[in-house]
Amino acid sequence: MPGMDGLEATKYIRQNFEMQPIITAFTANTMHDDQEECLQAGMEDFISKPLKLEELTFKLEKWALAKVESTKAF
Repeated sequence: MPGMDGLEATKYIRQNFEMQPIITAFTANTMHDDQEECLQAGMEDFISKPLKLEELTFKLEKWALAKVESTKAF
C-alpha cells in the first residue's frame, strides 16, 4: 500500500470515519505479536497466509453475522 501500511490505514479509518467497516488483517506475518498489533490498531480479525479457503469462509460468515446482529439492536 503506497504511503501507509495496513496498521496505519486502520488507525486512520478508526479516527476519521463515522461509518466503520470490519477490518481483517491478511498477512504473512504470523507471530502472536503481529496478531496482537493488528488487533490493537483496531482490526477485528486476522488471517495468516497462506490462505485457507475454510478459514476465509468462516471469518466472512462470522463478521457478516455480527454485522447483522448489531443492526438488529437498533
